[in-house]
Amino acid sequence: MKKLFEPIDNAPLIVFRVLFGFLLAAEAWGAIATGWLSYTFVKPSFTFHHIGFGWYQGLLGPTMYGYYALMGLLGIWVMLGYRYRWSLFGYTILWAGVFLMQKESYNNHYYLLLLICIIMLLMPAHHYFSLDIKRNPGKKSQTMPRWVSIVMITQMSIVYFYATVAKFYPDWLDGTFTGLLFTPMENAPHIGGIFTEKWFHFFIAYTGIVFDGLIIPALLWKRTRTIAVIASLIFHLFNSASLKIGIFPYFALSFVVFFYEPETIRRLFLKKKPALVVENLKSNTYGKSWLLYFFIPYFIIQMLLPLRHWTIPGDVLWTEEGHRLSWRMMLRQRSGHVDFKVVKKGSSDTVHYPYHNKMNSKQFRLVSAYPDAIWQYAQKIKQEYTTVGIDVEIYIDAFARTNKSDYKRLIDPKTDFAQARWNYFFHNDWILLYDLKGNLVDKTK
Repeated sequence: MKKLFEPIDNAPLIVFRVLFGFLLAAEAWGAIATGWLSYTFVKPSFTFHHIGFGWYQGLLGPTMYGYYALMGLLGIWVMLGYRYRWSLFGYTILWAGVFLMQKESYNNHYYLLLLICIIMLLMPAHHYFSLDIKRNPGKKSQTMPRWVSIVMITQMSIVYFYATVAKFYPDWLDGTFTGLLFTPMENAPHIGGIFTEKWFHFFIAYTGIVFDGLIIPALLWKRTRTIAVIASLIFHLFNSASLKIGIFPYFALSFVVFFYEPETIRRLFLKKKPALVVENLKSNTYGKSWLLYFFIPYFIIQMLLPLRHWTIPGDVLWTEEGHRLSWRMMLRQRSGHVDFKVVKKGSSDTVHYPYHNKMNSKQFRLVSAYPDAIWQYAQKIKQEYTTVGIDVEIYIDAFARTNKSDYKRLIDPKTDFAQARWNYFFHNDWILLYDLKGNLVDKTK
């Protein structure tokens, strides 16, 4: 405990706050500038929200331009340290809404961004080089407790550890998925041919495992730190250029400041900040209660969440149950086709619901192959008929595949989805399971 509250230079936290705030603004305003916001939240009449958060649907439409513009402004205020806690609290609430409102474009870095927003709310990141200090000089501080850096390093260690473990499955190890990942780049001028080569697929697959598995230890060890930073730059900038994954590569790089000695970060980025006189420092007990009663339970949950799919029957790559919030990053491509058959109760008439023209391409891909989206859309169909006083039964023919394998039936066609329930924590029996040989599992045995 004494080591955790040892006072150290707060330069890494201050620099991270500036980078973090800039990236928050870039994420928000970039979504407007690139048209992503319009495509995802303005033009659609609905989104596939995280189940249980449908009440966010009322925000869809042009209102979202103002929503995202405000997020960008709050990001700038975080960067400048202006009313820091209120600004970051506002961004956190708005970003949580964005995260829960749609999963057509689900990315692990959206989840990580939300977690870091929550963590940064509890950090003394505005106690130096901020507008808040200009307003209230009495809060100015040169130090922070060592646990602040440990918390950040621990969070990223969990991310990279589970990202490594998740890659140990056949389609990654034999280069199948990495080959699919770079298919869109095969026609790139001059270099497109490289992306078709099997050796390149293996190279990317095993480089990914090595990087994710060793980057945290390499950054922690002083002798390998500079090499690790160079490797991080190459790895993340390549991903940024080739995979188009927004701010995540730069977000991941920004955590490097916590691995260097604080004095080094001070000399590089805050040259006017006076050096600490170690012998005059007293223990910095900031956030002792937060550390004991929030962060310890928080990290226990973070370490357990990615394991939950092992408690659910079936392969998570097939069922998707336990996939999200587990740092299972860029591991599969899913495709499929689905037919919603609506039967009016007391009648034998069947209507094949025409959903194809009622959603954009991302929504179409989601509802074609993902069990939770199929269930959600069935409830939407049920509500449509219930509104006009018609009781219906809904049956589904759905076939899916992962990583361009053979199509298999995904949903039990005998299940009435007007009555089916979604199980948040355990297996949904209407998702069909298969053994390693591809044979349908008999759940009655």
